[in-house]
Amino acid sequence: MENLRDFLDQKVLEYHRPEFLSSDPIQIPHSFMKKEDIEISGFLTATIAWGNRKSIINNALLMMELLDQAPYQFVKDHTKNDLKSLQNFVHRTFNGTDLTYFIKALQHIYAQHGGLESVFNMHAEDESLQNSISEFKRLFFGPDHPKRTEKHISDPSRGSAAKRINMFLRWMVRDSAAGVDFGLWKSLHPSQLSCPLDVHSGKVARKLGLLSRKQNDARAVQELDTSLRYLDPEDPVKYDFALFGLGVFEKF
Repeated sequence: MENLRDFLDQKVLEYHRPEFLSSDPIQIPHSFMKKEDIEISGFLTATIAWGNRKSIINNALLMMELLDQAPYQFVKDHTKNDLKSLQNFVHRTFNGTDLTYFIKALQHIYAQHGGLESVFNMHAEDESLQNSISEFKRLFFGPDHPKRTEKHISDPSRGSAAKRINMFLRWMVRDSAAGVDFGLWKSLHPSQLSCPLDVHSGKVARKLGLLSRKQNDARAVQELDTSLRYLDPEDPVKYDFALFGLGVFEKF
């Protein structure tokens, strides 16, 4: 296991670098300075982060244009008329109806629940935020909403790996020293994070013996959590950079 840790630590150093931001959706929240703008733009970008990476980035940029390059102000102060401009947005199955509800739900969260960080911290456990994700989804869809929109936030309690929202949490919680993640949410700790498990990281994790479960689901995330916490209990999700880099850039 020591050799594997050394190997992966080296890969973290290779890929945990700002140079890779130009090809990563995390570049979108990096264009903002204010905490609320970063977390809202990050949340919306992570929500559509599936499919072609160039398309994800282009559509996330379009979302920010629709929000007048001021996502928090738009969320907080939008009028019914402002929401009309969102109707034609589409990224794969996420459309203007979904985006409109997301803006309304975010307004509710900031006005009534102290914002995104507060909601995720409310149900955090010592070594996991998976219950926080499930409770967040419940609260997010508390107001009247289109049923179709529910599918755009995953729920670990229903077996989902919740890759995109785990990625968003990584962005918000992990330290900003390397110039990649933001370290904005001081009430949460990197040791609570789970790896954003997708086809690339899952394939590499299985080849390295970190994961045996074949499906990329909630149980696989739990198994991978155990392996990565053994390698680094304080910052297990730093290995996301190694697993993803090995899979995408090195075709490991």
